[in-house]
Amino acid sequence: MKFKPISSSKLKTYSLKNRKSKVSVNDFAKPFHKGKTFEDFLNSLPNILAAENLKEIASSIVTAHKKNKTVAVGIGGHVIKVGLSPVVIDLMEQGIINAVAMNGACIVHDFEIAYAGKTSEDVDAEIDKGEFGMAEETGRLLNNAIKSGVKKGWGIGKSVGEMINNSKYLYRDLSILAAGARLGVPVTVHVAIGTDIIHIHPQMGGRATGEGSLRDFKLFAGVAANLEGGVYLNIGSAVLLPEVFLKALTLVRNLGYKVKNFTTVNMDFIQHYRPLTNVVRRPTKEGGRGYTLTGHHEIMVPLLAGMIKERLG
Repeated sequence: MKFKPISSSKLKTYSLKNRKSKVSVNDFAKPFHKGKTFEDFLNSLPNILAAENLKEIASSIVTAHKKNKTVAVGIGGHVIKVGLSPVVIDLMEQGIINAVAMNGACIVHDFEIAYAGKTSEDVDAEIDKGEFGMAEETGRLLNNAIKSGVKKGWGIGKSVGEMINNSKYLYRDLSILAAGARLGVPVTVHVAIGTDIIHIHPQMGGRATGEGSLRDFKLFAGVAANLEGGVYLNIGSAVLLPEVFLKALTLVRNLGYKVKNFTTVNMDFIQHYRPLTNVVRRPTKEGGRGYTLTGHHEIMVPLLAGMIKERLG
């Protein structure tokens, strides 16, 4: 075979000035100067990619709040471990966050912060000695609170929240669970048996834990049933809460609730399959919009919260 070089001499071109482009200088960032306000900083961000998405997410939450629509947040334990409880609690107190869903790790870190003002043990240092997860108070007090609360007809979230809220723990004001009990904001806990350190303690009650988590799932489904026009954010849960959210959503849609036009957001420092599929894409494919924000929680969550409060005045 013989091939001839191709000449570009007759190439068809067009004017750059007439071409549609995705980036314009009108969308560029502006330098931030000393002495300016936080609002000035927000306005200095470019209207491009993640910065534009961040602004749109904040607007969606502000709009939902003003229209009395549901704003719900699902969190993993890392959100608490990086010190964001005060930010979440503040948004709950302001009526901006209407419901919180947690995995089982969250109640461990939330309790330990309230009880001792510290959490997050050094697993690498303790696993070889068989001491990982062996904090006596954590295992005893959380399991007893769950069993006691379930007897009263509560789920895990309310059971632990009421225990912390009614305690004299020095840092109980930093507990999201206690804030939920105090404010009447539902905080639900969704447990996979064997995943949390309190499950290895002798006080663990499988019947109470399972029943409490089932009650919380039904309550969370009630939250999902009211998401039309609202916002659901998944922050730092890569597997458990995205699965719980999708099951709650299909349940309420099956029962006839209209949940189609709403906003979903996945915030994490790595984007994983389940949140992208079960939170961002599948729930909004016939209405609404799903967003992803990639970045460290300890930076992105306060930034979003500040933007929301700034826009609410």
